Amino acid sequence: MKVLVYGLARSGRSALERLEERGDEVVVADRSLGNEDDEALLDGVEVVVKSPGVPAEALLVSAAHRRGISVWSEVELGYRLLRDTKIVGVTGTNGKTTTTELLGAIFRAAGREVAVAGNVGTPLTSIRGNEWVICELSSFQLEDVHELACDVAVLLNLEPDHLDRHGSFEAYSDAKLRIFERARAKVVPQGSGLDGIAFSVDDELPAEPLIRGAHNRENAAAATAAARAAGIADEHIAFALESFPGVPHRLELVGERAGVRYVNDSKATNVAAARRALGAYEDEPVHLILGGSLKGEDFQPLADAIGSNVRSVHLIGEAAVELAAVLAEGHRDETLERAVAHAIELAQPGSVVLLSPACASYDQFDDFEQRGETFRRLAG
Repeated sequence: MKVLVYGLARSGRSALERLEERGDEVVVADRSLGNEDDEALLDGVEVVVKSPGVPAEALLVSAAHRRGISVWSEVELGYRLLRDTKIVGVTGTNGKTTTTELLGAIFRAAGREVAVAGNVGTPLTSIRGNEWVICELSSFQLEDVHELACDVAVLLNLEPDHLDRHGSFEAYSDAKLRIFERARAKVVPQGSGLDGIAFSVDDELPAEPLIRGAHNRENAAAATAAARAAGIADEHIAFALESFPGVPHRLELVGERAGVRYVNDSKATNVAAARRALGAYEDEPVHLILGGSLKGEDFQPLADAIGSNVRSVHLIGEAAVELAAVLAEGHRDETLERAVAHAIELAQPGSVVLLSPACASYDQFDDFEQRGETFRRLAG
């Protein structure tokens, strides 16, 4: 068939490679397109495969819908190329990557042939022939699924996020819940009102998780429920829980100097994630770095969560003005470099310098990984 691949970031390039490998006729378009003349690219096209970064309102996507052309996410294409592979899908506002990677560790401990893919970094379309795939699924990826059917589908939590893209919490929630449309087994938070295998942070686990924080215990509980639904024995789950060290940019200890620890939580790109990070260090003196690009969130719940153990707050990026408006105290350091230097000046032995921005990174960095690596360098 003739396919338009729209967006040529990592997942778009992978989709292009697989389609060409399969012998499809492929047209490509990048995200800079935006006038009516570009619609000619759709002539004869049967399917548009859209990268997650391309919004539904983009001109070519809207035009495809008007013409009755199917619009697929890259994970929809990946699923259709993996008909004999079993998929565990993981979504939620926070904790997706940690839970996905933990599930990968559990499956490997059980001797299962498994790949980890999706929003975690490796495109689903690049996976070939594994018995199982653990696939992290964002709301952007779930917007355009049609036949995707998870053997086990996991929802970790639902809190306001990406409101700048979805427009409302209801639209964001609807996108997330699409993971359950054709799922065989559903793993859902206890008390959510959703039907499925319920889990809670207080569920009895086969072992204590190595990774820190109440929120990571909740991630471990969700991973345990999902692994059990996939038929994995508790002994293998326990081994992974006790040995899994976590993932980069999620409460990652990146340095310790003069008795001060430096913790990189750059993946905390929303208020709920930053509040979880604060909870993990509520008994220690903290010098907190906040800010970045705005996503339409209310920062008051974050301000309310900042306890007396937080000795200083350092504000960076375009969100600094809005954050300063709701915080009783905060240093307008503007850049990450100045924020880290200022926090180092103030930090005493036994304290933690915590980068947990509660914001996206696109005002000053390419992505949260680049922001986290910059913090790692500054803390070294």
